[in-house]
Formats: sequence, structure tokens, C-alpha cells
Amino acid sequence: MKKLTFLAVIFLFLALCANVFGQTKSYPFEVKKSGSGKQALILIPGFASSGDVWNETTLKFDKNFTCYTLTMAGFAGAKPQPGASFKNWENKIAEFISDQRIDKPVIIGHSMGGGLALALAADHPQLVGKIIVVDALPCLSALMNPSFTSKENNDCSATINKMTAMTDDQFRQMQLKSIPQLLADTSMQETVIGWSQQSDRKTFAEMYCDFSNTDLREKIKNVQCPSLILLESYFTNFKPAMEDQYKNMKNANLQYATKGLHFIMYDDKEWYFNQLNNFLSAK
Repeated sequence: MKKLTFLAVIFLFLALCANVFGQTKSYPFEVKKSGSGKQALILIPGFASSGDVWNETTLKFDKNFTCYTLTMAGFAGAKPQPGASFKNWENKIAEFISDQRIDKPVIIGHSMGGGLALALAADHPQLVGKIIVVDALPCLSALMNPSFTSKENNDCSATINKMTAMTDDQFRQMQLKSIPQLLADTSMQETVIGWSQQSDRKTFAEMYCDFSNTDLREKIKNVQCPSLILLESYFTNFKPAMEDQYKNMKNANLQYATKGLHFIMYDDKEWYFNQLNNFLSAK
């Protein structure tokens, strides 16, 4: 009898461990949850950015939505994880939606986060309710090189070696030159530069290389949900190229900002929030 009791205790302990540890799952991103609305928003920041880029957006919408704001592993001070890749991050966000039983969320993504929103809607149409893509293209490299084709086995070692060999000052100087070309709001430039400086250099290099090799132009034909594409004002000069990028996506509603640069949520705030309000309130 004592032996049976001992075995029963062991089995109960193992079952408890399985239950507890089964609930702890690692994702390649940090999550900040706010709001308690029935409809969920999942907000994905862009390359090397913090989830804080969405602070004003969540403040506007968390009264009526439950917001899950991500910061990707290795970016903006979030702890890096091995095996960073665009596809891995896409799959893990899909797993998160399924694991948390989030019903048909609206995915909002900026820049590379917009690329992830497109990929999620194409590969996991059953999981996604709507998408909002903030200044992202299915294939950014093709805009600069019309004959671009992605490499099946892309070697990122040269990019990684170059980025990781930079001193902190050299890296900061690079960001000081690039960020003003992406963000017109000077009051936010140092914040965005800081996010890049706080990013893990290897992850920064891996994801820059991997996303540069990503081509979603064919895949987006599988997107079924309503889709709002917000593009920076500069792209009005290249509308045929923009429309060509999105030609396989039947539900793509392309809208161009009235001013500013890549960080539309900072540079053309009123227009940006009007677009989101109209799209999110539409049935």
C-alpha cells in the first residue's frame, strides 16, 4: 500500500510538472498586453525597433481592443535568441496566436513587421482577421533591383562579420546618417537611434540580410482578409511600382501618406489615425 501511495504521489508530481512547464513556452519576442476589448490587435514593430513605437497607437485603441505589442528578440534591448530568421519569427507569431487562442486578430506591422503581417496573412489565413501594413513592400529589394530573385541558401556571414566588427561609435555614426532619411520628426530621431544601438548586433545583421532576401510577391495571392497598406508620401512618385508589388493581392487597399517619411505613425499622425479608425471600424 505504501508503495502504491508513493507511486501515486510521483505520478501526481510529474503531472503537475508537465502542466506547469507546458504553460511556459519561449517565443522570439517580448509581449506587452494592454486593454481588454473583445477584438485583438497584434502590433509588430519594424527592423531594430521597440514595441514602444506603437505607444500612441495602443493608447488610442486599447479602450476598445486588447493589444498585444511585440518587441522582437535581439531588438531594442530585448534578449536575443539563436536562430533568428524572418520565417522563424513568422511561425512563432502564428504559434503565439494559436497558443493564446486569440480569435482572428488584426495584425499591424511597420516596415519588416509589415512584411511579417503579409506573410502571416498569406501562410496562416485562418488565424488572421485583418492586416494593416505600415510602409512595407512584399519585396523591398526588387524596388531597387527589378530583376531581383531571392537566394535559396543565402549566406549572411559577410554581413554579420561587418556589423559585429563595427565599434559602438562607428555603428552610431551609421545610424545617425540613416535614421533622418527614415524619420522626419526630429524629436523622435534619438529615440529610434537608441533602439538600434540597444539591439544585438548579430541579430541586427542576420535580420537585415534575411529580410533583404525575402520576396513575398507571389505568396500574397493567398491573403484573404481585408488589408490596408499605408505607404509613405515619397512613394506617390512610384505608384506603378507600388501597384506592381501588390498586384497579386486582391484585397490590398493602398493609401499614401500626405507628408513625412518611413515612420508614418510619427510623421503623419492625423492621417495615420484616420486611416486606422476607418479601417478598424469597418465591418
